[in-house]
Amino acid sequence: MILLAVRRGGGGQLWAQRARPRAQGGQMVRRKAMGWSRTLLVLFVVASLPVVAGAATLEVVPAASAARYRVREQLAGVNFPSDAVGTTRSISGTIALDGQGRPAPGSKVTVDLRSLQSDAARRDNYLRERTLTTARFPTVEFVPHEIRGLPFPLPGAGRATVEILGDLTIRDVTRPTTWEGTVEFSGSTIRLQARTAFTFADFALPQPRVMSVLSIEDHIRLEVDLTLRPAS
Repeated sequence: MILLAVRRGGGGQLWAQRARPRAQGGQMVRRKAMGWSRTLLVLFVVASLPVVAGAATLEVVPAASAARYRVREQLAGVNFPSDAVGTTRSISGTIALDGQGRPAPGSKVTVDLRSLQSDAARRDNYLRERTLTTARFPTVEFVPHEIRGLPFPLPGAGRATVEILGDLTIRDVTRPTTWEGTVEFSGSTIRLQARTAFTFADFALPQPRVMSVLSIEDHIRLEVDLTLRPAS
């Protein structure tokens, strides 16, 4: 603030009068304008950069994951049909996402069929030896090509409904397959529950025929519960 001595009237009395600091005010306006210019420049540069920082590589945690099949069957001597369910935790794989959230080359999930177990050892042995022929084809592989509905960059909380499109290989047959499911985000951990379905003929699988089973539906459902964490 600047004080000016001003002579008022004829008495010669001096009065103090405030003068506006015009020069200082102009400097403040110019500084604010320069600040806004710098901010806009930073925002423009950031917006122009590719979103490489959002890329992510996730690994399956086998101990917290599971894969299973479900097939409706009618057993002899039983009045109603039931689901035959086989489960395994022998799952491995990596899902790599590029800067746009798309599956990158090298992404793959593998399930070891030799460890599938249901509530009947006889069924398990039959599937391993005759239907799946795990001695020659021990694993099932899924290679994702597109994930619809996945928020990206990956959030630290929340849920999302997704569709995962890719190639599923069972024995020596590979077919495009779509999985439907939900993804739950909790910090750096991601949990995926997804399912798909197909017929025995889709993968050239011989349909089981045994005396103790009257009928088996030609409809196989696959389900996965995957826990994924950032690759170390």
